[in-house]
Amino acid sequence: MLSGNSRSFSTAALCVVLGLVLSGCGANYTTPGGSVPLADLTETDINELLTTQPTARFPARIAVARVQAPGYESHRTTSFGTGRYSVVTTRDVESDESFERMAAMPMVAGFGPLNRILLPTELESIKALRTAAARLKADVLLIYTFDTAFRVGEQHVAPLNVIALGMLPNQEVAVTTTASAALFDVRTEFLYGLAEATGRESRYASVWGSTDAVDELRVVTERKAFEALVPEIEKAWAGIVEEHAVRPVGAAAGGVALAGPG
Repeated sequence: MLSGNSRSFSTAALCVVLGLVLSGCGANYTTPGGSVPLADLTETDINELLTTQPTARFPARIAVARVQAPGYESHRTTSFGTGRYSVVTTRDVESDESFERMAAMPMVAGFGPLNRILLPTELESIKALRTAAARLKADVLLIYTFDTAFRVGEQHVAPLNVIALGMLPNQEVAVTTTASAALFDVRTEFLYGLAEATGRESRYASVWGSTDAVDELRVVTERKAFEALVPEIEKAWAGIVEEHAVRPVGAAAGGVALAGPG
């Protein structure tokens, strides 16, 4: 028979063990928010689209923005703005090298991201981004979005759903990211071109010891998708230049940073 002190010690020890177990089982990971269909951001009707003309002057200045679903958030970042979409103004997976590579494309006079200082809080259409780009004297607006999907075994996990890490069986967890981009004329909303690329990564659930470990799989996948997107943007831009650019006498190719307020 246990004495009162022994029973108290055993109860306390059991509580510690249970606390450790429950805290391990209670680790949760929330999947990131969704993408936004780029076509849904335009407010121009079909008749206007058919008569819209490009106006960009080359070498052109390009403003860049990452857009996501309203209220987007991931383990490491949140978005700005409310309405039909939101804007991620901090780089989560995009490298400096990728931006420098796009800035060095032929017939690019300036290249840089939109600052949230320029953006309204209500984001209902692409016009808000075009207006912000116009304040930077940009000719072309490049917008892109990530569509990241999780799959645990045969189970697909929707955006902003919770995965209980401690309850996962030891099976394959796969993450697929499709990065999509579109290039618009700032003045007229003329669509110059589209680009898309996909990245995939998978691991077994047994290696997941924390939410940081899970999110690293997302980061690797999204980074891979963006790095694959950049060459597709370069191809699209080469076609745009070939079709629309008239190189001024003495104009040089290549780009420099696009300076903006803030």
